[in-house]
Formats: sequence, C-alpha cells, structure tokens
Amino acid sequence: MTLLIKNAKPYGEDAVDLLVDDGVVVEIGSGLTGDETAETLDAGGHVLLPGLVDLHVHLREPGGEESETVETGSHAAALGGFTAVFAMPNTDPVADTAVVVEHVRRRGEEVGLVDVHPVGAVTAGLRGEKLAELGTMAASRAQVRMFSDDGRCVNDPLVMRRALEYASALDVVIAQHAEDHRLTGGAQAHEGAVAARLGLQGWPATAEETVIARDCALAREAGADLHVCHVSSLHSIAVLRQAKAQGVRVSAEVTPHHLLLTDGRLTGYDPVNKVNPPLRTGADTQAMREALAEGVIDVVATDHAPHAQQYKDAEWAAARPGMLGLQTALSVVIHTMVEPGLLDWRGVARVLSERPAEIGRLPDQGRPIAVGEPATFCLVDPEAQWTVRGAALASKAANTPYEGMRLPGAVVATVLRGRITARDGKVVA
Repeated sequence: MTLLIKNAKPYGEDAVDLLVDDGVVVEIGSGLTGDETAETLDAGGHVLLPGLVDLHVHLREPGGEESETVETGSHAAALGGFTAVFAMPNTDPVADTAVVVEHVRRRGEEVGLVDVHPVGAVTAGLRGEKLAELGTMAASRAQVRMFSDDGRCVNDPLVMRRALEYASALDVVIAQHAEDHRLTGGAQAHEGAVAARLGLQGWPATAEETVIARDCALAREAGADLHVCHVSSLHSIAVLRQAKAQGVRVSAEVTPHHLLLTDGRLTGYDPVNKVNPPLRTGADTQAMREALAEGVIDVVATDHAPHAQQYKDAEWAAARPGMLGLQTALSVVIHTMVEPGLLDWRGVARVLSERPAEIGRLPDQGRPIAVGEPATFCLVDPEAQWTVRGAALASKAANTPYEGMRLPGAVVATVLRGRITARDGKVVA
C-alpha cells in the first residue's frame, strides 16, 4: 500500500511531501509523485507530528461497556490524533491476569484504529494486598510493559517495594496513583478556600506529595522505573525535580485538565468537574505548565475517564470522578503550552508522542519523521477553532468539562503505519 502525503510541515517547519510504502517513509522531498495505486493525502500546509501516545486511558471494557468500549474509545483516540493508548486495569474483571489483558489487546487489534496496550494491575483485584501475576502478564501475548492500580494507590510500602523489585527484573514500569487514602477519606475537593466555602471536605495536596517522595526512595533502592500518574500539586514538582537530580528513574504525567482547569469551577457543584486527583488552584496549574516545559513532568496523559450519564448525573458526593480527554487533549495543550510560548511543535511531539512511547516501551511509536521510520502521524491544523460538544464526541459517554468551550487546533488526519485511520473528523474503517 502506497500513501503520498503532499505539502505537510513536519514539526511546523518547512513544507515537504512524504512517500510511504508498506507503512514506512521511503522518501521525503518536494514534488514527489506516487504510482497510480497511491492514495494521496493533501496536508494543506498543516503541521505533521508523530502519532500521539497516551499512557493513561480508561476504556472500561470488560465490565463497564455502558460507559465506553475498546471500539468507542479507539474511535475517540484516532479522532484525537492518537495512534497508541494504554488501557488501565480497573475493569470488571480486573486486568490482573494474562486472560484479561490478552482480551483487551485482542479487542484493540480487532478494532484496528489504534494500538491498544493493556496495563496490568500491580496487585490482585486492585486490593493492594498481594502482587498480581506481573511476570505472567509481561510474558503473555499482550506483552504488558506497564502495571498500575490506578484509581487506587498501592499504599503498603512493602507491597510497592516488591512490585518495584519485580519491575526491575522484568524491565517494566510501575505507574503509581499517588494518593495516601488515609489522608483523603471522604474528600470531595482540593483542600483550600473553595472547598471551605462550598462545604466540601478537603483533599490535601500532601496526600500526593508524600506518596511520590516515598516511592522515589523505593525506586532508587530497587533500581526500577517509576511513573507517577496525574501529578496535580505544585508541591510534588520539587520532589520530582530532586529525585531526578539524584538519578532516580522516575517519570511523571500531567493531564490536560490539570493544565487548564482550577477548583474555581466547582461553584455550582456540577459533577462534570469532579475528578481524581481534584482540580486544584491557579498556582498549581501554572506550576504544571512550567514543569512540563522544563521536563520535570515528562508527558501529557489524558486520564480519559468516560462515565455513563447515570454515574455523573447525580449529587456531587455520589457522582463518579473522571473526565473525557482523548479528543480534546491536543487542543488543550496548544492552548496552555503552545499559545503562551512554553512549547514549540517539537516540544508537543516530545510530551505527547516521543517520551510517552519511550516510557511505555513502544519501539515503533513516537518515532522521528524521517526516511526509514514508520509512517505513524498526526496532522494538525493549528489555525482551526472548534467548539466542544460532549454529545458530538466519539466516546460512548459525554462527560467533558470543556462543554461549550472554544478550543484551538484540530486534528485533520491520523495515520497508523501508512493507513489513514481518521480524516476530516471521521474515522476511516
């Protein structure tokens, strides 16, 4: 199969043509032509990036298909410019055995729009008591390379220590949901002035910071790779910076919503703004942006968390935490990081593609746009503006906090190994 991409700007730089054959870039230049069988994609002078990689999504399958499925989540991912996603294990049954992770991997292959990589649970049943079958899942057909109890923290330091020791031996990464549950019991919002005014029990930032500090020490001792999920507090940044300076193999992610939204949105008690960890202050969002630009926070990951209406359309305390993110992530990064000059397009590629692929051990994703490399791309119109409507998103759910918000940048096309998977706002089967 031959694909000719005309007039694209890799990383926002000079416009070129790219000729792709059998999923690989074979020529880059000007005035290129393909044979009569070649499919042509007119890039229109738009920005060409490596396909985006998301280390943190919830596809809900198996067991939560009323909120999302691998198929609907894959549609949302392709339309958002993603070519690979990591599906978290808090499903029903939990992805803590080879059988379940292989099912998720197989479903992703059947849909075929993005590479779906299952994340295995660290502990059996996400109960935090004993380790799950890490070695079996790593050696399975699913080839699990990331493990997490996301949604819950591995609170027991001995269990976490053993997990990191196994991770070092298996060459996998442990992704921690950093939340000391002993400090967050009953918490409903960031501990601060807004929560006090609204009468909501506060969620202290120290619940995140202390777990990160502990786990960095354990990772250093084990010589293991630790990944910190959804960093949200400015106080966590100093801990990460110090750990990295000491040579600890720790990486970290920030969500788009923690780059943009603050706890000021909680006025009115709309559960669409309820998320774990909670939206924090403007000082925290600014710290997240600066840390991402600096590289202390390595990547943007969506924590895409779809919920059926019955789980969100409830009083604040009863509503489930979580927000959609796959189709809005790139636009939020453009708004918060590119427009203020904190990142250029190569920086966007670093935090949304290259570094996530490296952390997730994906050798054929996040690759440079160059001859001999896989033709896995995201084509972006940086001048476009669009209004977010939850009902119009491809996800099975509609719980977006950006409802009615006008955002910059639009994904024009997504290409996975030379095959167009999304184009002009529609999935290409």
